[in-house]
Amino acid sequence: MPLTKVHSFQKADDVARGLDKFLERESAAAIERNGMFTVAFSGGSLPATACKYLRDNKAIEFSKWYVFWADERCVGYDSPDSNYKLVKQELLDVLDGKIPESQVIAIDESLVSDSEAAAADYQAQMESVFAKERSKFPEFDCILLGIGPDGHTCSLFPGRKQIEERSKWVVHIEDSPKEPPCRITLTLPVLNAARNVVFVVTGAGKSGTVKEIVDDRDVKKPASHVALSKGTLYWFLDAGAAKGLTTTKPTEFKL
Repeated sequence: MPLTKVHSFQKADDVARGLDKFLERESAAAIERNGMFTVAFSGGSLPATACKYLRDNKAIEFSKWYVFWADERCVGYDSPDSNYKLVKQELLDVLDGKIPESQVIAIDESLVSDSEAAAADYQAQMESVFAKERSKFPEFDCILLGIGPDGHTCSLFPGRKQIEERSKWVVHIEDSPKEPPCRITLTLPVLNAARNVVFVVTGAGKSGTVKEIVDDRDVKKPASHVALSKGTLYWFLDAGAAKGLTTTKPTEFKL
């Protein structure tokens, strides 16, 4: 049975503080284990929440971090739609080179006009980092995810074929129901091979979707299919996002 831990925090700011401590712990453990920490960020409001206190954490050995994106829009780096830009602004620029540029694994900007080629290239970039692994899929130390009102996560949308992919690490999408239409995304097997996946959700506006995924396991919601094979799935929720839960009782986060 996959291990799932649901944690509730009073405010969104408390979620950010909890994430900082969680990532500090997991980073130290991964570096002790493998000499590196591999983390993937999704977009939306997540980078601002995840990085609010993280970027000032002096206890983290950022030089050993490898930063990836769980999904990306096929746009230039300076586009307001770019997930790369969000993480760059919230974390990379503030760290000012503490994470070497060669360890920041972003979409190839020269390929954004061809989402299929961009997806293949991104998988190749991932393979160069995870080459030493013997398993079929890479084992990220941590993947940070959000959810949409329709239950999508990454760029895995309800009713789209990408959610059915079982062999590739990265796939492209050309008909996203949200703008922009062309994107690349990690696949479910990659999410489910991770050591840790953290869904970060704040605000009462998504409380119904959280309930449908966590309590009801609504299979029509792509996020419901995130069930780690060996790792731990976490939910970091503020009080608003957690308020709809009835059968699941969130616990306090403690290191």
